[in-house]
Amino acid sequence: MEKTDNKKSRTYRLALIDAVSHERLWSVRFTRPIFIGALVSGIVVAMVAFYALVAYTPLRTFIPGYPSAQTRRQAVHNAQKIDSLEMRLLQWELYSENLRRIVAGETPIKVDSVMLGSSGSRDVTDEQYYAIRDSLLRADVLTQEQFNVSDSPRKNLPMEALSFFPPVKGVVSEGFERTLHPYIDITAPAGSMVTAVLDGTVVHTSWDSEEGYLIVVQHAGDILSIYKHNQKLLRAPSDVVKAGTPIGLVAESASLTKGNHLHFELWYEGQPMDPTQFINF
Repeated sequence: MEKTDNKKSRTYRLALIDAVSHERLWSVRFTRPIFIGALVSGIVVAMVAFYALVAYTPLRTFIPGYPSAQTRRQAVHNAQKIDSLEMRLLQWELYSENLRRIVAGETPIKVDSVMLGSSGSRDVTDEQYYAIRDSLLRADVLTQEQFNVSDSPRKNLPMEALSFFPPVKGVVSEGFERTLHPYIDITAPAGSMVTAVLDGTVVHTSWDSEEGYLIVVQHAGDILSIYKHNQKLLRAPSDVVKAGTPIGLVAESASLTKGNHLHFELWYEGQPMDPTQFINF
């Protein structure tokens, strides 16, 4: 290598010389900034090439922890099997309920035959799937109500004497505070059924990018229930619903602090009430 006498800008030469004839075969001159720039550029190009090689070729399957094609196929197969078992369980629940009704001399639940096919796969739509759940839930509610010894209308009873149905099966993650938090949050898996807490009429539905689908049900005795954070509504305004009737599905939340939950409000005569005082969660 050689360098000039200028101390401010030193130039270096990299040469390839024949050891016998001392003939210069190849040479290049460079300065320190050029050398550093070429080194950084080479490192960046090498990193990009390595990333492309791993991301777009089968080499990525050799990375520890990366799912292989066989693993992904097994995951899909397991999901389909769970789906089939869930549908089969629903069919057996419906069968046992109809068997109980026949023995008791009651009218069996009528469900389309396509929902009761002998195949284990779930080849039904979401509406048909929830129709089965709705039928079973209605049967369970009617079974509970037949033991109600009081013939007086519910609207004549105080709130403490009413039998509220839980809006969703879950755990209360944030409680009621009249001023800052006049409602409760109930943690539940996404897709869980949201049910009406009392007999009533749907008076309002809406959708918001932050709150998801909202549904409001008016009950007798000036009682109002509000359900937020739904991914889908199963009832429309003016629909008459019974206690325990599915009205929506819990949405999947993007929040890491609260997670998937149902926002539930209970109002009586224009005042917010603590739902945990009347409902067992």
